[in-house]
Amino acid sequence: MTDFKDRKREMKELDETLSRKGFAFEIIYGRRRIGKTELILQATKHKKRIYYLATGENNLERFYNTCAEQDKGILNLKKDYEVIFDYLKDKFDVLIIDEFQNLIKENSNFLNILQAIVDLKLKNSNLKLFILGSSVSIITSKVLSYKSPVYGRKTASLKLKPVSFFDLKEFFPGRSAEELVNIYGFADGIPFYLIKIDREFWGWLKEELLREKGFLRDEVDFLMKLEFEDAGTYKLILQAVANGKTTINEIKDFIKVQRTDLSPYIKNLIEIGFIKREVSITENQKSRKGRYYLNDNFLKFWFRYIYSNLSSIEQGIFKLENIKKDYPSYLGYIFEDICKQRLIESKIFNFSKIGRWWHKDKEIDLVALDGEKEEILLGECKWQDNVSAEKIVKELEEKSKFVEWRNDKRKETFVIFAKSFKKKIKEIDGRKVYCFDLESIEK
Repeated sequence: MTDFKDRKREMKELDETLSRKGFAFEIIYGRRRIGKTELILQATKHKKRIYYLATGENNLERFYNTCAEQDKGILNLKKDYEVIFDYLKDKFDVLIIDEFQNLIKENSNFLNILQAIVDLKLKNSNLKLFILGSSVSIITSKVLSYKSPVYGRKTASLKLKPVSFFDLKEFFPGRSAEELVNIYGFADGIPFYLIKIDREFWGWLKEELLREKGFLRDEVDFLMKLEFEDAGTYKLILQAVANGKTTINEIKDFIKVQRTDLSPYIKNLIEIGFIKREVSITENQKSRKGRYYLNDNFLKFWFRYIYSNLSSIEQGIFKLENIKKDYPSYLGYIFEDICKQRLIESKIFNFSKIGRWWHKDKEIDLVALDGEKEEILLGECKWQDNVSAEKIVKELEEKSKFVEWRNDKRKETFVIFAKSFKKKIKEIDGRKVYCFDLESIEK
């Protein structure tokens, strides 16, 4: 198990659960590689526990044997889930079942079995039961849904998300802010990828691309095979989105299938967290003007730089300079996400909604709304040096005229993010302006 450098809030909540008397049944789920297993193992390392990793078959036999390795008394018991759980509740503090969706896939009745176990055997015990799942779609539809047999039994659920950009300093102390942005553009806040970068980013990436058994070449195929039996169409959709095809029609034209054939694939990719759907911040969530984006930076990086160059990488002739040359352009959208995180953490504006805005050929990187005070914050993010804040604000003023939201009443404020500025400004035409350069973003 690797050193734990993040998840302070999640660890605190788990510590509170583990210190309380009585039964607890918690569900931790999220995309593969997000750090679910490391989190729960770290939190329970001082507890008497059983950890079981579910597979596609023979789970009862394997679960029985795993428990018997920890307590030989199991060998005197019948191979039955209810019997085993009844025995464990008085012998162990914690029971962890990882990749829980595999139990459901193998036995469609397992959730009914678990309901009976919780109701009849566990609810009056002090056992802490944690189930972990990487299939977000199965966990949400089969376990968390109100139709689930175990609905109402859980004491808590946690969808684990990538760590914030601002947590990267925990992983890479002493690295410059610019290198942290470079790393974030590759690994996002996904701990599995972050801990692989054990030296200067570009030097590490060059060596990784040359390794015949490097994880980069096969990682996305590995992730997709765990979710889908036939990953071909899904990969084409991800490739289309990575190439800037953000509407259903654009994706359909790219992969050459009918629109009606695409919907279930898109739905599945959203459910497992590979893509996300966004609407312009002033539109209703059900708007038909939604756009689709890859949901994490690793997927963006892989489809932009690895998938399209697999042959050259396999032959050992791919040049890292090809990535370095294009990387500043690629980081433009990555920087937007970092700026959004900074804005949320800065507390300079008490907004109730934040996101992108677009209308026809006009776009604004960040718009935040406070409906109660009728205030609107309009922002642009420039991954460039020596940015003219005044010029950007003038452009924002023009585009803001097309933003249909409380137009006659609202108070406007502007925010500009950049690597550096020619000159920062604090107001323009009587309206407040915030300027964040890379140094102040990091702080």
